[in-house]
Amino acid sequence: MSVTDLVSLVQARAGAAPVRLGLILGSGLGHLAGAVEGVSIPYADLPGFPHAGVSGHNPNLVIGTLEGVRVAVFGAREHYYENGNPAAMRPALELLKALGAEALIATNAAGSLRRDIPPGDLMLLSDHLNFSGLNPLIGERTDARFVPMGGAYDADLRARLRAAAEAEHVTLPEGVYTWYSGPSFETPAEIRAIKILGGDAVGMSTVPEVILARFLGLRVAAISTITNMAQGMSDEQISHEHTKAMAPLGAAKLERILRAFLRGL
Repeated sequence: MSVTDLVSLVQARAGAAPVRLGLILGSGLGHLAGAVEGVSIPYADLPGFPHAGVSGHNPNLVIGTLEGVRVAVFGAREHYYENGNPAAMRPALELLKALGAEALIATNAAGSLRRDIPPGDLMLLSDHLNFSGLNPLIGERTDARFVPMGGAYDADLRARLRAAAEAEHVTLPEGVYTWYSGPSFETPAEIRAIKILGGDAVGMSTVPEVILARFLGLRVAAISTITNMAQGMSDEQISHEHTKAMAPLGAAKLERILRAFLRGL
């Protein structure tokens, strides 16, 4: 199905008013989609949409109003490790752009490499390391594939998110996020290498979406919910169940920031 057909399908359910902002929800934030006053559309009803089959995620597109702003909320993402496709989220982001959005806010769960950003805290992404070496634009035939990534994380959006965090009395340090393909977790040696390279947190998502969003001309910001210290940084046992259990600790803070950010728009 073409993007035009997807837009028609979505607008038939959610109305034709343009969307201003897209939100991709990471682990522990699924309930935020339920706060949107609007329409929920299962990904399964949208041909070509990502599979998004990871437990702890809610694969629905919700379009409506949150804190007075018309948003499109993606309750789940398809990770590269699910089907080996780094461009899995491209149809979703092409739809977001076609619905009129100017910007994307991505969220994720991540492991920290910094003692001053412990589990339960948040990190605002200032930049990223593509440790996987994969790219969602491989195979793109136009010269638009040569996307400049300097300033990929929009300075104005970051400033607004920092101001929202300050207003909510939530600490929001900035740092460099590192994309690791997964689904296995990193080894202690890989974490040491990432730390030497300048990574502050590590996770299995977000970077492909940021590349695609910049390709499409969307402004981008992203926030990590820290669910654990990276492998070798502590004695805790890292697992997906642990990630799901810890994610709500930071998610409550992140929801407050996002709501304040939207009110500021």
